[in-house]
Amino acid sequence: MKKQYEGREVSMKVAFIGGGNMGEAILAAILAKGLSSKEAISVSDVSQTRRQYLGQKYGVTVVGDNRQAVSKGDIVVLAIKPQQLAEVMAELNSQLKPSQLALSIIAGARISTLRHGLSHNHIVRVMPNTPAQIGEGMSAWTATKEVTKQQKTWAGSILGAMGREIYVDDEKYIDMATAVSGSGPAYVFLFAEALVDAAIHIGLSHDIAQELVLQTILGSTQFMQQSGKLPSELRRMVTSPGGTTAEALAQLEKGQFTELIKQAVIAAYNKAKELGN
Repeated sequence: MKKQYEGREVSMKVAFIGGGNMGEAILAAILAKGLSSKEAISVSDVSQTRRQYLGQKYGVTVVGDNRQAVSKGDIVVLAIKPQQLAEVMAELNSQLKPSQLALSIIAGARISTLRHGLSHNHIVRVMPNTPAQIGEGMSAWTATKEVTKQQKTWAGSILGAMGREIYVDDEKYIDMATAVSGSGPAYVFLFAEALVDAAIHIGLSHDIAQELVLQTILGSTQFMQQSGKLPSELRRMVTSPGGTTAEALAQLEKGQFTELIKQAVIAAYNKAKELGN
């Protein structure tokens, strides 16, 4: 099946090793954007229940054998848990052809580990995030020098179907992206949780607090994207001297809010590097 995706012709067969939530997000995006057909997709998963679910929902071929799954894919999406990696690499070692692209979304799995474990050089490593499950994701990715132009087109098309994608030319930036966009949704969720709790504390009902907070975050994000202004500019625009916003921000700075965010990102970055060792 061939399709034009944002000006790029796309034709691919895709094999999934692992059918978890993020793997399913990629599968759903590929089908929704018409990048491949259900007949050209196969999924392997250790869970029979999961295989049945994916087969029934998406009409794709499901198997319990990883080697069988990868035998037909132009792209092999590695969507397993990190603790399963050693076993899967041992099973798939030397099974991939140079014409096949291994696209890994496995947290912490470095390209060097995948190269050695798979005996394969055509590798793309991706750091997606959870909003990809609703088509609003942010994926940072990089590729080995052996990856062809066609394979890069395939990778960019798949990741773009889940939201936005950005290519980086050095793997070190993947750990940095992990700390910012990969873990970032959890920071936003925690802020939303805290803001809801604070709203309830001053007397609002949970339902009203939840609606106020979620729409405020959504609207602020969209406004920031569309305004073309820096976050710092927008913050100053809505902060009147001596007003309520200024008072609130003063309390946040008193608690070293911005420094805490920086320290949180540094901690996540250091952990990402540690996981890859």
